[in-house]
Amino acid sequence: MQNIKTNHRFLDEAGDTTFFGKGRKLIIGENGVSKAFIIGMVKFKEPLDDIRNKIINLRNKVLNNNYLNNVISIKRKIQSNTFYFHATDDIPEVRMMVYELISEVDCSFEAVVGRKIPAIFEKKHLGKENEFYADLLSHLLKNKFTKPQKLVLNISERGSSTNNNNLQKALQIAKSRFLNNNTDKEIFSQIEFNIQNHTNEPLLNIADYFCWAIQRVFERGETRYYDFISDKISKVVDLYDTTKYKNWGNYYGINNKLTSNNIIE
Repeated sequence: MQNIKTNHRFLDEAGDTTFFGKGRKLIIGENGVSKAFIIGMVKFKEPLDDIRNKIINLRNKVLNNNYLNNVISIKRKIQSNTFYFHATDDIPEVRMMVYELISEVDCSFEAVVGRKIPAIFEKKHLGKENEFYADLLSHLLKNKFTKPQKLVLNISERGSSTNNNNLQKALQIAKSRFLNNNTDKEIFSQIEFNIQNHTNEPLLNIADYFCWAIQRVFERGETRYYDFISDKISKVVDLYDTTKYKNWGNYYGINNKLTSNNIIE
């Protein structure tokens, strides 16, 4: 058997999969509950260890900077030995440093955005958050089967959503969608999941920052972070925006960028 190349991708998410609070009350957009859930994937085009070292070096730069390491949130992470870059938690000065690093890395990013629409959640996902997660992930994977490769998906751990059964379900849905949409093609890629966490895999920090930049557009209409790295974002699918389905209007990329008009009202 001919040896096939092993490629790696790095996946993270932004937002949450919560729809209801106590008493099945809808709480979308309330009390820190997001209006959408996003899963994104980074493809790095330079040696992975080189990029890891850049992230580690930046982390050490932050930890050794007396202006930054006296910030309480950073101090706590240093003391617990759990410091890693996480856009939601990082202070603005650190965010700028990470986004500048990303701007210098040769990579591309794609994401699927799932607006939280109760009717879709109840009918399509059977009111189950794991089903919601699997559906989005399947759309991110459905076009990844055409190359003869072993594709390792290093995916950020997320409770039961990333247990093996749910990930395999997402993969099977993705395969079915691929074959239904490409009746003349075969599946060549062998896809495997590798559950990771941010403290052990620095490359997930980059995926997190991409996802967060896109989340800011949809949640707040804020584009400054997205604009800074948008030349590396090859595709964003606003999956359930039925108003834009005509002519693939819900697909965004280099030539059709997100704007403040993409905010979810």
